[in-house]
Amino acid sequence: MFRWLNCRNIFFMHTRQTFTKAEKLCNKQLIEKLFTKGKSFFHYPFKVVYYVVGATDPYSGNYPVKVLFTVSKRHFKKAVDRNRIKRLVREGYRKNKARLYDELNETDVKLVIGIIYTGRGLPTYCETEKKIITIIHRLTVELKKT
Repeated sequence: MFRWLNCRNIFFMHTRQTFTKAEKLCNKQLIEKLFTKGKSFFHYPFKVVYYVVGATDPYSGNYPVKVLFTVSKRHFKKAVDRNRIKRLVREGYRKNKARLYDELNETDVKLVIGIIYTGRGLPTYCETEKKIITIIHRLTVELKKT
């Protein structure tokens, strides 16, 4: 189901905005490769680590991206705060991932991403969504380079 929306004279393709379990990064081997062989960049308050999956890697699923969200226990002692930040980041990613998916479907590349919150305070949803949009844009630019 596709629907074209006109938002400030920019056309966006509206797809299902879901985040399923299959899109969540759970495989320990992939997580280890992500942090050992992956490339990274920093966009305050996030550190983004990404790894283009090779043919021999244990990647399963129909989705072009698997994502891992983390928040430091050192900076946020209460699980309530960590979970809130992860929920905000996950929501921002869920609503804006279509641009990244469109780019990856054109190139037939599979990607593993780790988004690490490194800030000290609790963010608002608006801040988080703006940062996630710029992170997704930067990821597409980085992927075009390779």
